[in-house]
Amino acid sequence: MLQFLLRRLFFTTFLLTGVVMITFALARLIPGDPARLIAGARANAEAVQNVRDSLGLDLPVWQQFERYVTHILQGDFGTSVVTRRPILDDMTVFLPATLELVIYAAVLSVLLGVAAGTLAAVRASRRADFAVRGGAVLGLSVPDFWIALVAQLIFFASLGWLPFGGRLPTGAAPPEAFTGLYSVDSLLAGDLALFGTVATHLLMPVVVLSIPSAAIITRVVRTTMLDVLNEDFIRMAWAKGLRPRAVYLRHALRNALLPVITVFGLNLGVLMSGAVFIELIFDWPGLGRYTADSIASSDYSAIMAITLVVSVAYTVINMLVDLSYAVFDPRVR
Repeated sequence: MLQFLLRRLFFTTFLLTGVVMITFALARLIPGDPARLIAGARANAEAVQNVRDSLGLDLPVWQQFERYVTHILQGDFGTSVVTRRPILDDMTVFLPATLELVIYAAVLSVLLGVAAGTLAAVRASRRADFAVRGGAVLGLSVPDFWIALVAQLIFFASLGWLPFGGRLPTGAAPPEAFTGLYSVDSLLAGDLALFGTVATHLLMPVVVLSIPSAAIITRVVRTTMLDVLNEDFIRMAWAKGLRPRAVYLRHALRNALLPVITVFGLNLGVLMSGAVFIELIFDWPGLGRYTADSIASSDYSAIMAITLVVSVAYTVINMLVDLSYAVFDPRVR
């Protein structure tokens, strides 16, 4: 087990080093002069040169990379051209909003995917199976931004059941910040009315964001569940006279869930990328919208920081997924 852990940590460290190098290289390939972008369009040549000197853009590439890594290790990602604030402060503000969407969407996608996939496997080649498989295909085929627009048209414009977007109504005060997640902070503050308001604003974007991931998990669970149901130990369970619920849930589903761990880790990256469109459509003040604004304004430093943070997070998540296999699967240990 220790050898497995050390091997995974070594490869993760190697991969993170590659991520930092690729991020640095891609940033240097972005068209335009970053010194001009930071100094402003009306800055004179002297002001632009001062910015270039302060950023070390005239230094050799290897020295620029050394400065880049040193600043990252110190938590210094530079200053945003748009907000004129340290990028780390911006991400501290915007990241919790995205995490709130992604966490709830990930949990919902697992619950829906496991339930639907199990139902499809148990009712294989029946109406329920055809309905679940059709829904999974639609969930993977239809773009999530189109689903978001249709959901707004139905539940906001036509029925008026849910708000259009945003984390809170205009003018409403957010809860006292403990975690940055409004749903958690409102509960910690004991304000159930505010929690209900937060939940209504979360419902539509979370459901829309979870649909593609739920469709993937549904297909994986159905396939693995069908394979497990044909194993000898399942036939033995039936021969012992166990109830169908015990056979399906206790014996079959537990063994079919191992591939879901891998899919869940990969889906977190899908959810992070999908959050960009969802946040734009639902006016959600998260890291996705901050990313879109940075790209639109060619915010050189912010784009580098966001790319690095998301890449590192995705790499660490995949390492944790690999380690979780050693916990849930004795064969890995």
